[in-house]
Amino acid sequence: MITTVNAMKFRQNLGQMLSQVQYRNDSIVIEKAGEPVAALIDIELFQRLRRDWARFDELSAKIASDFADISEEEGMAIINDAVAEVRGKAKGSII
Repeated sequence: MITTVNAMKFRQNLGQMLSQVQYRNDSIVIEKAGEPVAALIDIELFQRLRRDWARFDELSAKIASDFADISEEEGMAIINDAVAEVRGKAKGSII
């Protein structure tokens, strides 16, 4: 469950909010002046996000390296061909 609170309420109820995240695996969005500025999430979700970010960075670097000697036009053509191929296969599949 995702709860949204303002910063004042968050400060006043920090212990309760920590327990809510720790034991119920809830997430809390903290707002300041009506705008979301931060989120409190459980540590397992945070660690999973960090692994995903690291993997994304690895894949981005590999793609950049693999396409370093290819012009933007050639790269976009390869991407468009791959997308068209996947979409073509998806039309015939039963999901």
